[in-house]
Amino acid sequence: MQSYPLTVDKFLDHAAKWTGDRQVVTAGAGRISYAALRARSNRLSGALGHLGLAFGDRVATLAWNTQHHVELYYAAMGAGLVCHTLNPRLTAAHLAAMINEAEDRVLAVAANLAPMLEALLPLCPGLKHIVMIDEAAGEPPGWASPHAARGWELEALLEAHGRPVTWGGFDEESPAGLCYTSGTTGMPKGVLYTHRSNYLHTLRGLQADAFGLTAADAVLVAVPMFHANGWGLPFAAPAVGANLILPGRHQDGASLAKLMREERVTVAAGVQTVWLGVVDHLDAVGGDLPDLKRVIIGGSSCPDALIRRLEERLGARVQTSWGMTELSPLGTVAPPDAPASAVRASGRPPIGLDLKLTDAEGVTLPQQRNVVGHLKVKGASVVDRYYKAEADSLDSEGYFDTGDLARIDEAGNLTLCGRSKDLIKSGGEWINPAEIEDIVGRHPTVGQVAVIGRTDPKWGERPVLIVAARQGHAVDAQTLLNALRGKVADWWLPDQIVQIGVMPLAATGKIDKIKLRADYVSGEGVMARSDS
Repeated sequence: MQSYPLTVDKFLDHAAKWTGDRQVVTAGAGRISYAALRARSNRLSGALGHLGLAFGDRVATLAWNTQHHVELYYAAMGAGLVCHTLNPRLTAAHLAAMINEAEDRVLAVAANLAPMLEALLPLCPGLKHIVMIDEAAGEPPGWASPHAARGWELEALLEAHGRPVTWGGFDEESPAGLCYTSGTTGMPKGVLYTHRSNYLHTLRGLQADAFGLTAADAVLVAVPMFHANGWGLPFAAPAVGANLILPGRHQDGASLAKLMREERVTVAAGVQTVWLGVVDHLDAVGGDLPDLKRVIIGGSSCPDALIRRLEERLGARVQTSWGMTELSPLGTVAPPDAPASAVRASGRPPIGLDLKLTDAEGVTLPQQRNVVGHLKVKGASVVDRYYKAEADSLDSEGYFDTGDLARIDEAGNLTLCGRSKDLIKSGGEWINPAEIEDIVGRHPTVGQVAVIGRTDPKWGERPVLIVAARQGHAVDAQTLLNALRGKVADWWLPDQIVQIGVMPLAATGKIDKIKLRADYVSGEGVMARSDS
């Protein structure tokens, strides 16, 4: 059989040749066909070569979901460079640590993020070039410094030095992308994706019982492209010729609803907080999204009440999913036609990924169904060793420990039961915050909920329940306690209930429990408190 290396440039090559008139649309910035985007990306590869980059060098991006960001993905990866996506919501110190560890030589920055350069550049002496993307922005702070990198604007760089190059032609095990974990449970760690892992992950996501995209779809990528390659959708959409709809920086409910309506979005992907904003907007102003068929939700588990609300208000099927940066990131997903029990869970693993449950010591549980265990995964798109780590992160059978507790039902559907590090030990016994969150999250007055532990001199730890009310509602502490009674043990009932106006979110859009622990773990007795 032919040797046909599995490299990601083939996705855009395929789109340009066979669905070249299908489009990439950026909110407020126009549209471009796949054929034209492929030509620009390829010429950009030549321009990056002019900047002195060689095979395996790292190109960092500090940007939103836009056409230019997609062009950089393919320009870097197609030429054998590594695209290192950075999260703009992190501090300059965190970003600098990642840039320096990765030894990035070029940094592409969204124009509206230019002010961050003033703090970032002095911390990153290895950067040689800054490329401003998305719009003209003039010379950002720091460029005049003798120690600063040379500055370019993307269009000027393309005009002066863009040239066609040959994509691919290297080993499929070559590195393609670098993404750091969110650091919610420790210091961020780098995950180095290969072309092969990204290619196989794309095929896994395109399965009919997974994302199941087709050329007839218009796909809204509301998950950031700096978060695990935007769940792989910038590869999956061109692979099948689906229109790729990008929201740019603005992901409020009004902006997304307008974009989805205008571009006739059929499939939309993002964390649940994004869809809460959309349905709140539609409830406030009216209107609907007549073309929307499916909403893919990732991140933290989604309460039944929110799933029902989304499906009723959006008129679309909700697909829940679970994944991690270390998995590229898709782990499990509920099929488009899944029964309600599978949607309440996080679905099953598509082919190419295996799961197992172990005890706390790592011993595989003899019974793998309907028991709670520590979740481990194995597959072609699962991390082996963190970037620049000295040892593998796998057990003796080659499985990666996710740090999650989970249950697998008889049909193979995965339900996450919380992070093992989030368990609360009270009086020598364990309390699982995820079970409390699931019950409280179903209450119609509750928008978002989190449970954290606070130190207790008698019991070791006790649970604190923190809630943000659903728009237009108020929550009552006693009502929420009554909702828990009889469903969890009495000693699981929270000692403290805190109502806040806005739930803090981490850089990936998940609820930020680190900040909640810092702000709300003091106090005695059941109480309600209102904060904004």
